[in-house]
Amino acid sequence: MYRYPKEYDVLVIGAGHAGVEAALAAARVGASVAMLTQNLDTIGQMSCNPAIGGLAKGHMVREIDALGGMMARNTDATAIQWRMLNAGKGPSVRAPRAQCDKKAYQFRMKWIIEETENLELHQGNVAEILVEDDQVRGIQTSLQMEIRAKSVILSAGTFMRGLMHVGMKNEKGGRMGDATSTVSDSLKRLGFEVERFKTGTPCRLNGRSLDFSKCERQDGDNPPSLFSYHPGMIRKAENDLFTLNDWSDPSFHVEQLPCWITWTNPATHDVIRNNIHQSPMYSGIIEGVGPRYCPSIEDKVVRFAEKERHQVFLEPEGRHTHEYYVNGVSTSLPYEVQYDFLRSIEGLENCEIIRPGYAVEYDYCPPTQLISTLETKKIEGLYFAGQINGTSGYEEAAGQGLLAGANAALKVLGGGELILGREEAYLGVMIDDLVTKGCTEPYRMFTSRAEYRLLLRQDNADERLSGRAAELGLLEREQNRLHSEKVDALVQARDYIRKTSHDRIKLDHWFRQGGNGWSALPQDILQKFHVELWPILEADFKYEGHIARQLQEVERFKKQESARLPDDLDYELLTGIKAEAKHRLSEIRPRTLGQAARISGITPADITLLMIWLEKRRKSEALDA
Repeated sequence: MYRYPKEYDVLVIGAGHAGVEAALAAARVGASVAMLTQNLDTIGQMSCNPAIGGLAKGHMVREIDALGGMMARNTDATAIQWRMLNAGKGPSVRAPRAQCDKKAYQFRMKWIIEETENLELHQGNVAEILVEDDQVRGIQTSLQMEIRAKSVILSAGTFMRGLMHVGMKNEKGGRMGDATSTVSDSLKRLGFEVERFKTGTPCRLNGRSLDFSKCERQDGDNPPSLFSYHPGMIRKAENDLFTLNDWSDPSFHVEQLPCWITWTNPATHDVIRNNIHQSPMYSGIIEGVGPRYCPSIEDKVVRFAEKERHQVFLEPEGRHTHEYYVNGVSTSLPYEVQYDFLRSIEGLENCEIIRPGYAVEYDYCPPTQLISTLETKKIEGLYFAGQINGTSGYEEAAGQGLLAGANAALKVLGGGELILGREEAYLGVMIDDLVTKGCTEPYRMFTSRAEYRLLLRQDNADERLSGRAAELGLLEREQNRLHSEKVDALVQARDYIRKTSHDRIKLDHWFRQGGNGWSALPQDILQKFHVELWPILEADFKYEGHIARQLQEVERFKKQESARLPDDLDYELLTGIKAEAKHRLSEIRPRTLGQAARISGITPADITLLMIWLEKRRKSEALDA
């Protein structure tokens, strides 16, 4: 046994999107950080579609950026197409999405990790989590190396006992070409509940074998709908070889690549139906639960039998490859069947498969075993982030990683904690859903999960979150300066609009005209922020009545959230509450009355009894005082 001579404040296991943001956040706060990954060449790899954002997911990427995270800036630096989804709909459901150069994203993220102070890299496979007196102490690798740390963040993705399926064939691994991890065996020995989920990915095709003349072309937005609130900060250092898309120059232009759309047809569906018995999912080989919202092509054909066609997107994987991702046909059918149904699709008649589609089963830990900081209830200093918590998607993983990394570092350094409320961020909605309700299928964020969507728009995430991030040390100095300038500009702009035009007809006309009359604002601030300020101001004033009502709802919500429940409360001793409710409350151990009300199986009557108990306790404590 060899013990690495250095003890770290934070040790991050895994280098996917959760691990990357966890390590960077902990380092920004000031902790000494180590990252352990099976393969240093796959840091930040996009295992499925090389795309970032989308509905609700784009909101979370903006929030990650507002908290100092790297996903948005790395996307803007390496993207090959940008689009603002739902641009013609209301502001609360608009969301940015970008197609990235897969390898450029990965290589640039590795370089960022290597350039970060207080962050060291190790290659290895964790075999055992070391715990003493219910406190994490570090890990032991499969090569018998021991690394000590005051806190450990486990972000193992789909690698925990990963099993990949193509037809009736299967092999171990969390991603095609990569090994699996047995760390879930260690978790079971520590007493954690471990269950199985399933996900899948489509095949990749050789673009030279596709007939795009038979497909519908889909171009990106011009100008691009960037992700980061601070695109000038993409440039990290002089002579930066990995700057790529350098938005620090306002005149900089990127030649975007098109995506293409085609459709399945009845012949495609016949091939799939005739071979459905060879699908491991339908033959009973796969035991894990898969996502309903992202069904495989087999699921689509069976569950939506009345549909004659399904949309298929052909998306380039990079500037320097002919590889195309076939979005919409996730599958685990045998290799030869994949060829048969793909070649029945218009434009794909002569397609060549570079990589087959496959399904992967993996272990996850039900997230009700965590508190809101993403620290485990069972082991102090041990945090879970990403797909280990039952989520799916790069954005959900990155958000969890950032929050886990920040909280692990803050706890070690004695700097408090970062918990976001449901009224503050989509990230707050996600974490509360996970630790309060758990998940019976892979969790994906939707705008419909958030109660206060007009407050949680993608265009105001920095207003909501960057001030708090700055207080905790999560923002770089330049990012904090730019944020402060923007907030000052918004304050001045709002004051100016209220003083000069609060007549509804005049205000609507003013916005349609692009805001003539801004001369009262300082010109340097106006020129710098006009493009991004305008949609924010327009939404604020056009929807101010709805926003005011949501703010009133938030105040009512906060009253319930402020009613703290004691950490040591023995729910079994409470009278009047049914046994099932006592069990759920004891299992989740909610921090507040509001969180208790959101637990599955808890009724309004249970909450009323809890309120009565809290009031009696308050009066008793007042008498004792």
